[in-house]
Amino acid sequence: MITSSQMRAARALLGIDQKTLAALSGVSLPTIQRMEASGGNVRGIVDSLTKVVDALNRAGIDLIGDNARSESGGRGVRLKEPAPVRIEQS
Repeated sequence: MITSSQMRAARALLGIDQKTLAALSGVSLPTIQRMEASGGNVRGIVDSLTKVVDALNRAGIDLIGDNARSESGGRGVRLKEPAPVRIEQS
């Protein structure tokens, strides 16, 4: 349905914090924090997930699943395939 990375990216695109997303969606701040801290697909109560996705949609976010096309216009970000992150130490 939605990944934790998508949630964080959606918030970043909207310029909102976790507290604001909680208020927009009607779920608690700790629930948003748990959702974003999970790895991969967000796990939780379906009703809470639906509320968050609906709130993001109302705010203008179009969540795009794997191998799905994005037909509507607008700016956005899509992760093609995660690249390994290298941290250079000096």
